[in-house]
Amino acid sequence: MAKKPKTERKRLLTRLKQVNDELKHLRNLMQGEVDVELGEGDTEIAEREKTAALIAVLERRQQDIEHALRVIDLGQYGICERCGERIMPARLEVKPDATLCMNCQREVESINRRNRVPRATPDRW
Repeated sequence: MAKKPKTERKRLLTRLKQVNDELKHLRNLMQGEVDVELGEGDTEIAEREKTAALIAVLERRQQDIEHALRVIDLGQYGICERCGERIMPARLEVKPDATLCMNCQREVESINRRNRVPRATPDRW
């Protein structure tokens, strides 16, 4: 059986604080950096791009955690939002913000992969 919602809420709030702290740090880092001139080299640009990508990942994680907290408030924690089946406790232990069971998660990821627009390749022929 999954942990009690109160325990999971506390765990999610702790994770949310960690994510928010990291986001604040990275955003401050980005603001503190001087705009990179094109001639300065690729290293600074690559670092800024990595930081921006990490911010995007953390913002998504923040949204997922906030959504899971709303699910707890609705009394639906541990129930798959897609099929209505119970989410395995081991999955919730690893990913407490999970709102899909493993089967539905795989299906959604498969659908997302199929729906991606293929990358354009240079016309070399």
